Amino acid sequence: MVLAVVMGVSGSGKTAVGSRLAAKLGWKFYDADDYHSPENKKKMAEGIPLNDEDRIPWLCALHDILRREESSRQDAVLACSALKKMYRCILVSGASALESNQPEKPGENTALKILFVHLDGSTDLIACRLEKRRGHFMPPELLKSQFDTLEPPGAPENFITVSVEKSLPEIVLEIEKAIFSE
Repeated sequence: MVLAVVMGVSGSGKTAVGSRLAAKLGWKFYDADDYHSPENKKKMAEGIPLNDEDRIPWLCALHDILRREESSRQDAVLACSALKKMYRCILVSGASALESNQPEKPGENTALKILFVHLDGSTDLIACRLEKRRGHFMPPELLKSQFDTLEPPGAPENFITVSVEKSLPEIVLEIEKAIFSE
């Protein structure tokens, strides 16, 4: 059973990579953007970066989706920015990640085993991609705030980093190899 989160800044290709990977493997695919509140979408469309307060309920809802898939033994791919380590902790542990001083009840809220796939690329390359994108609520001007917020995953997180300079099929193949070599 695998839960993979394809993460990175806006324009890094999360949806394209995640949906292609899920289709190739016959897994469920979720795009985190579909779960933003209307208020969050409005803020982003107006060029206002989201803050932690905006993101936490959204991340908790995404954790609940991943938890449901895990409990039904369903492999799934989620495309989600997951820019900060704290956000990834919420995806792994839900709201309990926010209450780290609270003792966990045995068997309750065990951490999900998630492979984070960081789609990594230069600001210039990703800005160029964003310029070409149409019909998305994230304006290119917010890219700088995304790079400023980004905390690339590191040990002990379960992650791989994949360059977005490769072609889509090469990226998907690299992720697939990492998943099945675990």
